[in-house]
Amino acid sequence: MFQPDLLKDKRILVTGGGTGLGKSMGRRFVELGAELVICGRRQAMLDETAADFARDLGAKVVTLPCDIRVPGAVEDMMDAIWQVGPLDVLVNNAGANFIARTETLSYRAVDAVIGVNLQGAAYCTLAAGRRWIEAGHKGTVLSILSISSQYGRAFAVPSAMGKAGLLAMTKSLAVEWGPKGIRTLAIAPGLFPTPGAWERLHPPERQRAVGDPGAKVPLGRVGEHGELANLAAYLVSDQAGYINGEMITIDGGAALRNAGGVHELLAWSDTEWDAIRVRR
Repeated sequence: MFQPDLLKDKRILVTGGGTGLGKSMGRRFVELGAELVICGRRQAMLDETAADFARDLGAKVVTLPCDIRVPGAVEDMMDAIWQVGPLDVLVNNAGANFIARTETLSYRAVDAVIGVNLQGAAYCTLAAGRRWIEAGHKGTVLSILSISSQYGRAFAVPSAMGKAGLLAMTKSLAVEWGPKGIRTLAIAPGLFPTPGAWERLHPPERQRAVGDPGAKVPLGRVGEHGELANLAAYLVSDQAGYINGEMITIDGGAALRNAGGVHELLAWSDTEWDAIRVRR
C-alpha cells in the first residue's frame, strides 16, 4: 500500500505542522509524494522544519504563519494557498492542552484551548470546504483528536470539550459533505511522546507518580510516530476512499484499560498542583 507515489498529486495542509506529530505526519506525506503546506504561529519553527525536509528529502515545503484562532488569518492563508492551486487534504493537527484543576482555570485559559482545538479547526474546515464545494473539487479533512472526545478527561476539560466538538463536526459533515465528494475523518492517538505537549500533560511530578507510562498500555509501550504517520497517510489516500465519518483510535488498547488515564491526579496535593500552575 505504501508505494512511493501513494500521495502523488495531493496537496496537503497540516496545521501545527512545524513540530511534534504534525511534523512527523508531514514528513511521511512528503515521502509518499505529496506536496506539503504547513502552518503555525511561529515562522522560525516552520522554517526549521522546511529546511529539515529540504535537506533530508529534497522537498520544497510551503510555510505559512497563521493563528488559526483568527478567522481573517485563516481566510488569508487559504487565499494564499488557492492562488497556487487547491488543497486536496486538510489535516487539523494544531492543538492546545495542559493539566489543571478545572475550578482554577481562568476564562482566558479556557478560550485559549477551545480556540485552537475547536474553533480554529472549524475555521480551517469551513474555509477549505467552502472552496472545495464552490469548485466541485473533492477533498479530505483529517482531524487529530483524542480518546477524551468520547470519554472526557478530568483535569483537561477544555481540551476534551474541544475535541468532542470536533468529533461531532467530523461525523456531521461526513453526511452533509459526503455527497459533494468530501470525506471527514479523525484519529485519536494514545501516548505518542513529543517535545512540548508531552511535558505539559506528563510533567516530571506525574511521571514520578506513574512510572513508565507505556507500562499501563496493554501492548506495554508508547506509540511510535511512524505508526501514526502511516495511519494518517492511509486515511487521506485514495486507498481509504470508502472510509468516512469515522474516528480511528491508535493507542495500543490503553483507552480500554484506563479511559482518561488521570487516576493518580486525584491524589495530588495543593503543593503539587501549585507547582504545575506556576510553570504554565
